[in-house]
Formats: sequence, C-alpha cells, structure tokens
Amino acid sequence: MSRIGRKPITVPAGVDVQIDGGTVTVKGPKGTLSRTLHQNMTLQQEGTELLVTRPDDGKLNRSLHGLTRTLVNNMVVGVNEGFKKELEVNGVGYRAVKQGSDLVLNIGYSHQVIVPEIEGITVEVPNPNKIIISGTDKQKVGQFAAEVREKRPPEPYKGKGIKYADERIRRKEGKAGKGGK
Repeated sequence: MSRIGRKPITVPAGVDVQIDGGTVTVKGPKGTLSRTLHQNMTLQQEGTELLVTRPDDGKLNRSLHGLTRTLVNNMVVGVNEGFKKELEVNGVGYRAVKQGSDLVLNIGYSHQVIVPEIEGITVEVPNPNKIIISGTDKQKVGQFAAEVREKRPPEPYKGKGIKYADERIRRKEGKAGKGGK
C-alpha cells in the first residue's frame, strides 16, 4: 500500500473540511480552497483526521492514492499557513518594483517586463533584488514563480537572471585565453 496515501491528514484547529461526494472544500484563516477528487478515491473524516482510501490495488488506484492524499494535505496546509516562494534578481541594473498590483522587472531588456498579479497570489518586493510570492494554493504559487523566473532564467557564466532563493546555479568557465597550438 502507498506509504504516503496511508498517512492520515491532521486537521488543525480553525480549519473546516466539508466533503460533498467527490468535492472537498477546505476553509481556514487564510481562505477557502475546493477540489474535485477522482471518483475512485474516497475521503472520510474521523475526528480531527482525514483518511484517503482506495478500492483495490490496481495500478491506477495505487498511483492516485498518494497523489490524492498530498493534494488534500496541501489544501489544509495552504488555508492554515499558506505557501511562499522567494526569488532573487541578480545582475547589474537588474531590479524588481511593485507598482499597484503589477510586478515591474528591469532585467536587461530594452523594455520593462510587466507581470500582472493573478487572483489568489500576493507579490511582495522587500528590496529591489528580492521577490516574495505567497498564496494559499501551492500549485498557483509555484506556477506563478516559474512564470516570473522564465522571464530571465539565470545564465551559467555570470549567474545573471532571476533564480529561486534556494537554487544553486552550476557555473561554467568562460573562454580560454590566447594559447599556442
């Protein structure tokens, strides 16, 4: 049986879970999230714990078991604590600014790159070379962070570009100097 799927999900105080057929709605201090689960997976609440079960050990059900448990757990964590991704902007003259609800990036192009904030995501710019993206939906936070990073991914020679705070860039050596044959 799936090790991840077998683990119960503990529901913290202040988080309300409603199971309506195949739809799960989780309400908490940070917001509300809703998701429709695969029809083979069943979710039941026992006190302050949620259990995900599968009908049999078929390949599809085994693969969905851990996934379903992780998705529901991410919903519970998201409405209670939230998720955040930190990005760093490296390079001479590279900087980020928040103007209204837009993220304005100066990243070496002849024009400014403007990224509008999407619903459910908040963007903070504590200093010109740091961007903090936060929200309740883990998938939305990660996707938005990936889209911002995609505007100028870090290059391997000088490390210029937008990178995740915990990302390590593999550096390459530049061209070899003049040498004899």
